[in-house]
Amino acid sequence: MTDTTQVETRLRDVIRGGRIVEPHHPWPRAVVSHEGWRQAMDLLSTGTCTLLGLWAEPEHVHMALNDEAHNELGVLSIVCEGKRFPSIGQAHPPANRLERAIRDLWALEPEGPADARPWLDHGKWTLPLSLEATRGTSRAQKNYAFLPAEGEGLHQIPVGPVHAGIIEPGHFRFTANGETVVRLEERLGYVHKGIESLMAGTSIERAAVLAGRVSGDSTVAYALAFARAFEAARGIEVPVRAVWLRALMAELERLANHFGDFGAICNDAAFAIMHAQCGHLREQVLRVADRCFGHRLMMDQVAPGGVRRDLPSDGRDLIRALVLESRRRFPELVELYDNTASLQDRTVGTGILSAALARQFGCGGYVGRASGRGFDARRAPGYPPYDALQFEVPVLEDGDVNARIWIRIREVEQSIALIEQILQQLPAGPIGSPVCKLLAPDVREGMALVEGFRGDILVWIKTGADGTIARCHLRDPSWFQWPLLEAAIEGNIVADFPLCNKSFNCSYSGHDL
Repeated sequence: MTDTTQVETRLRDVIRGGRIVEPHHPWPRAVVSHEGWRQAMDLLSTGTCTLLGLWAEPEHVHMALNDEAHNELGVLSIVCEGKRFPSIGQAHPPANRLERAIRDLWALEPEGPADARPWLDHGKWTLPLSLEATRGTSRAQKNYAFLPAEGEGLHQIPVGPVHAGIIEPGHFRFTANGETVVRLEERLGYVHKGIESLMAGTSIERAAVLAGRVSGDSTVAYALAFARAFEAARGIEVPVRAVWLRALMAELERLANHFGDFGAICNDAAFAIMHAQCGHLREQVLRVADRCFGHRLMMDQVAPGGVRRDLPSDGRDLIRALVLESRRRFPELVELYDNTASLQDRTVGTGILSAALARQFGCGGYVGRASGRGFDARRAPGYPPYDALQFEVPVLEDGDVNARIWIRIREVEQSIALIEQILQQLPAGPIGSPVCKLLAPDVREGMALVEGFRGDILVWIKTGADGTIARCHLRDPSWFQWPLLEAAIEGNIVADFPLCNKSFNCSYSGHDL
């Protein structure tokens, strides 16, 4: 009798089938063949693994994957013979825009791509990002070819890239039948800053500053992800007190952003009083952050090896007073939202994102959790001190604007509780390690996954033998959220787009790099 039982292929099997690259920490990286790349494609298309990131170097394309069922992460790399690599996007749509960005920035061609249009290149470049890449002129079309939509009575509405108010640029092309949106297509890349190119060859200190400016509202999360990736690459031990202070700053950042978003979403439903009240709460967080860490956004306070500033003598009292005020005022605002029928009429059932799409795109943060995907990098793969803290990851199934609001509400409650725990358990001791003195003269690689207020932020870093940054890739959660906004708005009216858009609150700057 022949045994026809098939052994399930896992990420670890694909990694073992390749050539392991050392040193790469804390998760492995392997250079794989075309067959290994195809196996990884199968893991993605079947939902066995989640795509965490896709980026390039002059001769390689790298792909980070997460086997969530087994809490296993890893990076697969393929050599780009003839400046070409097998397209992942043709079988796994979340990779499409990342591949288009690789083509624009590194002049590496995906074979058989689902979408061959440029993405970050708006026709203004004369060189790709990499100086080692093939020199040539921009291949971007002068007039971007938006996808067509067919049917009777359809019309197009262009919005942006310049918007009313203080907001970053992005273009939205609506195809509508009357007031109903039939298709939305985004055009981003207007705030591309060349962050990764600016990092290459710079010192660790300069690169850390740049990392904290990828998306200013997530400066702590980005700085933490960069620091953890560098520390993993170099085997640097961070003082325990610094680890806890980092978490304190991260939760203050989360609190400020969720307060601001709650009010801003309600404001887009013409409920300005909530905007004002939540804006006041957010302002209190920013003022306390400034008093405790020397900057309203706590920019440049998290650094490789630890933190730059300790809590002042009155820091605990300032933060405890903030917590007390938040616990007193925020429930009143939640009750006001929950009991205002005109708000519920605008948010309930609006902009629904299906659970299937959230899972397929590995959508994190409040967007994913509002659609049933309970991923939180603080919990899995996890990192200290969250393994010593008690918190819940709120998850809802409805996937609408209302659900995204309630996830924020519950996360505010969790962050307040986490801040209280951190203050109670904050250990004494030093706040930094002498990073520069610990550098060995060799090439090392590291990766980190950190939970920002929008979702998981990935940073991959390669340090050079001279102690500088050879290559650094930073992936914002918005890469996997922006495409889903297009799906969520379909079937809604045009007037509800600002509401849906703000409930996602994707980052332009973080995405555009």
